[in-house]
Amino acid sequence: MAPKAKKQVAQRQQQPQKRHYEFGGPLGAAAISFGLPILLFTFTFACNDVSGCPAPSLLRPKSLDLEALKIEVGWPEDGIWGLASWRATGWTLGYYLFSALLYRILPGTEVEGTVLANGGRLKYKFNGLASALFTVAICAAGTVAQGAEFPLWTFIADNYLQILTANIIIAYSLATFVYVRSFSVKPGNKDLRLLAEGGKTGNMMYDWYIGRELNPRVTLPFIGEIDIKEWMEVRPGLLGWALMDMAFVAKQYRQFGYVTDSILFVTVVQCFYVLDCYIVEPNILTTMDITTDGFGFMLSFGDLVWVPFLYSQQTRYLSTHPNQLGTLGLAGVASILAVAFSIFRLSNNQKNAFRTNPDDPSVAHLKYIQTKAGTRLLISGWWGVARHINYFGDWLQSWPYSLPTGLAGYTILAAGTKAEGAITMLDGREVVAGDSKGWGMIFTYFYILYFGVLLIHRDGRDDEKCSKKYGEDWEKYKKIVRWKIIPYIY
Repeated sequence: MAPKAKKQVAQRQQQPQKRHYEFGGPLGAAAISFGLPILLFTFTFACNDVSGCPAPSLLRPKSLDLEALKIEVGWPEDGIWGLASWRATGWTLGYYLFSALLYRILPGTEVEGTVLANGGRLKYKFNGLASALFTVAICAAGTVAQGAEFPLWTFIADNYLQILTANIIIAYSLATFVYVRSFSVKPGNKDLRLLAEGGKTGNMMYDWYIGRELNPRVTLPFIGEIDIKEWMEVRPGLLGWALMDMAFVAKQYRQFGYVTDSILFVTVVQCFYVLDCYIVEPNILTTMDITTDGFGFMLSFGDLVWVPFLYSQQTRYLSTHPNQLGTLGLAGVASILAVAFSIFRLSNNQKNAFRTNPDDPSVAHLKYIQTKAGTRLLISGWWGVARHINYFGDWLQSWPYSLPTGLAGYTILAAGTKAEGAITMLDGREVVAGDSKGWGMIFTYFYILYFGVLLIHRDGRDDEKCSKKYGEDWEKYKKIVRWKIIPYIY
């Protein structure tokens, strides 16, 4: 792209654009930004290891006593100030620093991103797999030496609430930092900095939420340059999800003296999902998060808080209610997972192979539409079945995460109660389904509902983007590939 053309692109980038708001506009962005942290705090307190999941008083709202409820949910003795601690915040920041050091020190591969609007291409360093394996190796060595009492596992379990708060604060701070810094983006800058098309509406609340700058980067002493969006997408939060799961496995062992097949299954498959993300880490460069969305609170909160804390709800639940699946139960959920993962991985591999080299023998036989925009739209293979068949596989994978919790719900009784069907903890307390049975599904199955809504919304966003980009070619494509996500249903 000629220097003059680059400058014109950059100048257009600076201008606020009138556009159709997503997520309910500024009010919706505000509701999500301040509502989701409250939701996660609610989940933390309402489903707990003090009184039950949900807390018993929540099942009797007409006679609800606030002081009794505080005791049941484990509300901090020093009130709201107890939601955070300097110790938990310090160690959380230390975890981020450790991850950054591994990014700097460990070898990795360098990959070029997609072509930007100004004609440039950014370079990315990928060594997430090496970093994750190095971290897990340290945890494995510590667990072998100290068992379930390994300090990392006990720290996560004992300071879960405060670690959640620390990450929320980091997410807010990071979103604010990149928003303020985005105003330093100058036309024709040599660093290829751009504003995201959807993040320059001129409304502060909305742009802070959706992300104003497309690819914010910082250069840190010794660490070097870090692409904030890509790094946050695959580093602390994603690995943090796996570490949370492992910590809850250790917690179950400390509480009961054994580990159930259900929590092992969920932990193994979720860790496998994380590992798979690292194995194909460069594929992230073609996702909407990287190519289209700016980096704002939506992604900072999603990456650092929502993923590790919401996605680990099932293992958190099972650490206190040790449900056993048995051979048939394991076979059932494993079968669903195998089908789901196959759809997800094979379809994504096919897409990336076609985008990288459409003449590759594995994809050369596929049919496509040649668009006026110069790109090709697949209409056969996996992508002839549904426009986002990978979303279907991804959503199916959420079911084996939640199904091992069964008809979730439990109440924790005092030692010596000798309730029928109760599971006894090592400290004598008893865990029984009781009146809570089924109500705990609000927490353990919420992920399935949320993920389905998320993928439907993503499909809608992609449809809007492609309609603008391809015009009548997109309409032609939709007549050929009729189904959006689920074949013959949606």
